[in-house]
Amino acid sequence: MKHRLLLLILALASAVAQAQPGSRLWATGGVTTIEGSAGGGLVPMAVLTGYASDTEWGGTVALSHAPLDDYTVDVAAAAINWHNRIELSVARQTLDLDTLGAALNQDDLQQTIVGAKVRLTGDVLYSPYGQWSLGIQHKRNRTFAVPQAVGAKNDKGTDAYLAGSKVFFAGFLGRNVLVNGVIRGTKANQGGLLGFGGDKNDSYRAVFEGSAGLFVNRQWLVGAEYRQKPDNLSFAEEEEWYDLFVAWVPDRRLAVTAAWVNLGSIAGLDDQQGAYLSLQGAF
Repeated sequence: MKHRLLLLILALASAVAQAQPGSRLWATGGVTTIEGSAGGGLVPMAVLTGYASDTEWGGTVALSHAPLDDYTVDVAAAAINWHNRIELSVARQTLDLDTLGAALNQDDLQQTIVGAKVRLTGDVLYSPYGQWSLGIQHKRNRTFAVPQAVGAKNDKGTDAYLAGSKVFFAGFLGRNVLVNGVIRGTKANQGGLLGFGGDKNDSYRAVFEGSAGLFVNRQWLVGAEYRQKPDNLSFAEEEEWYDLFVAWVPDRRLAVTAAWVNLGSIAGLDDQQGAYLSLQGAF
């Protein structure tokens, strides 16, 4: 895993150095979520990745790292945007079992996520009702022995979501304000890292996700995210996720996101919180 991450870091540096991003306005592609799609850190948005306009294509590569109290989350992701209409993404998540690893005789949990998002209508800046997109994320758990042992029914599943995003110009204290809401259908336990479905529930649940941010200026955005979760396993209660974030976009080729995240209880270990850092390059 470390060797793959090193190669991705080198690819990220190369992409940033040689990038020629598209013509869309500054920061209108969001950043990369932990599932690979464009959005915030935890929650997708209706915007599509990068800066491609309706006559261009482009993309992003990103690395994210979050050391929590008893776990460490690492994500490597890439996405492409075709004509600001279709986004295709892939992400590899690793949850290092820092505390439980010895007891479970397993170092980490891993999953691969392949996603697609289609812009249905609107524009995040200029449409009165914002931009609306429909997305899917097909997830495959690659370390299913532990999830299966705690009651998960499947090692793969597909989330579907509808996202709406809008920037309100001079919305608060003369600053632009971003508002985003998502309805997701899912059976994923801890986003899929603990499998899909469980002994309490093995059907899809509709959950809400949302985010809001204030543009301090063109380069800085501060805000918060919230993500509701299903609760499918008797083994351990699953709680909501939320964060407070700062995103810095010094150049259209680069975005840096720092956050304080709280992922609640994971596999019986409560109050999993810590710092989050993500680096994204656009081309």
